[in-house]
Amino acid sequence: MTSINKMTKVPDIFKTKKQTFSFELFPPKTEIGYENLLSTIKELSALKPDFISCTYGAGGGNRQKTFDIVELIQKQFSIPAVAHLTCVLHTKDEIKKIIEDIQSRGVQNIMALRGDPPQETPNWIAGKNNFKYSSELCAFIREHFGDYFGLSVAGFPEGHILCKNKDKDAGYLKKKIDAGADFVITQFFFDNQYYFDYVARLRKIGVTARVIPGILPITSYEGLLKFTSLNGSSIPQNIKNIFEPIKDNKEKIILEGIKFAISQCKELLHNGAPGLHFYTLNKLNPTKEILRSIR
Repeated sequence: MTSINKMTKVPDIFKTKKQTFSFELFPPKTEIGYENLLSTIKELSALKPDFISCTYGAGGGNRQKTFDIVELIQKQFSIPAVAHLTCVLHTKDEIKKIIEDIQSRGVQNIMALRGDPPQETPNWIAGKNNFKYSSELCAFIREHFGDYFGLSVAGFPEGHILCKNKDKDAGYLKKKIDAGADFVITQFFFDNQYYFDYVARLRKIGVTARVIPGILPITSYEGLLKFTSLNGSSIPQNIKNIFEPIKDNKEKIILEGIKFAISQCKELLHNGAPGLHFYTLNKLNPTKEILRSIR
């Protein structure tokens, strides 16, 4: 298939940049949300990120919007975009067609994920025509599309919620890299030692790929509790000490969240992190404020 409006592959950016700054968005469920996101993308693009990724709903929900968003990011703002792709619910033939759709839009970066079953089919189990693991998805993309795509995968500094054995989890990450993935973007965390220990574990077993830390600026204590309950990330005592007493004061939460994120990011970069990937929650701030202080 012929590609259009080809953009830079993210791994090519790494050849000239020691550190990258990138953002993650998600496809809104409503048309109003989608229109609001378009103006947010314009504002985020003005911050000159190295790339922007967009998530993919469970089982492919909002898939078309994901691909519309990454295509728009590239065409209108000339910023490399990363399309998330999960293999849950999809057959191998469907996956191939989906990837061809991504390719036809000129998008050259995919984040290959296993994904979670949607709420309506929580007990879905992969069959012989499905992929069970994201490492299988990586291998499939390389087999059928060669080096066309830059491939990223997810990493879990505290271990995956379904695999809290950190050494075992690191082994699973290595399988993704061995299957063709180029680099890693981590789940968010609030204790940087988790990240440093994670990178050390990966290096010990021969993973040399970039491991970019994921950053979630804290803007709501209730939201923080929800996100961490879903992905298994821990809330350190120092975070509780800062945010529990002010949990009902939105302005203070945001100010303290910015302050904490700036400190976290500076320590990561100072100690060798190859960049930062911000989970923006489709908002310009506080990411803009944090980036201004650390860049």
